[in-house]
Amino acid sequence: MKLNTKPFEEKMSKAIVALENNFDTIRASQANAAVLNRVSFEYYGSPTPLSSMADIRVADARTLVIKPYDASTLKAMEKAILISDVGITPTNDGQVIRLVFPQLTEERRKELCKQVTKMGEDAKVAIRNIRRDANDAVKKQQKDGEMTEDEAKASEKSVQDLTDKFIKQIDAAIAGKQKDVMAI
Repeated sequence: MKLNTKPFEEKMSKAIVALENNFDTIRASQANAAVLNRVSFEYYGSPTPLSSMADIRVADARTLVIKPYDASTLKAMEKAILISDVGITPTNDGQVIRLVFPQLTEERRKELCKQVTKMGEDAKVAIRNIRRDANDAVKKQQKDGEMTEDEAKASEKSVQDLTDKFIKQIDAAIAGKQKDVMAI
């Protein structure tokens, strides 16, 4: 009986989705509301995602406008953006917060490319950990007599093929994001 690779494939797919979500938080010089996905602030004693408490719009190619649903949260939102890793100083006019995305310098682009590479490497580690778990499952089934040696080898090969497929997807995603960062 060969190992069912479906659950491991689903986990690997989730690692790719997580990587793409991480890539969304990297700001290129264009306004993108996704950079605020990880920003949260204290609201009645509990951390609340900024995106759930405000209307976030792209005003133009370089400006995000954040209009809180509750005007009393404006200062807390501004403070949360300041201490986050967004890297943009917000301007508050008493009604809305504006984030103006500056043009990226060559140095900052290279820094962002390194960040993209690191995120990709972290995703590859996650994929390899899933491969290790799958291979451990194969060894356990073989030890318990549920699988022959040939079936174990075939299972390990299919797990490795699956791993290679996802590693290629990660490499392609890294290359695409780095190209986007350098092109702007």
